[in-house]
Amino acid sequence: MCNTSNVESSQDQSQLLKGVLDLAVLAVLADEDGYGYDVVRRLREGGLEGVAEASVYGTLRRLFVDGLLSSYVVPSDEGPHRKYYALTKDGRKRLVSMTSSWATFAEAVERIVNRK
Repeated sequence: MCNTSNVESSQDQSQLLKGVLDLAVLAVLADEDGYGYDVVRRLREGGLEGVAEASVYGTLRRLFVDGLLSSYVVPSDEGPHRKYYALTKDGRKRLVSMTSSWATFAEAVERIVNRK
């Protein structure tokens, strides 16, 4: 039996993630370079349990194409080589800008939701 509340909660989080996934991925990579699944794992550990692997991989590719990430390959003893991503100088600038925008936006939504 499907719990409607859980389905709605998952859909709500999915919609919210679409708007902030770039910021979350940049923030995760600001701390330490990472490969695709590592970024997914860190996002989930950070509380974004519902983040889809495909969404993260697509975001990594797009941020790379946009010049916000660089990449390099590291051999792995446990399988194929891993493609690691790192923030570029422009990526770090974008992270600062997006963090500021997010703080302003989140504060405004909080005021509206709590009617303060």
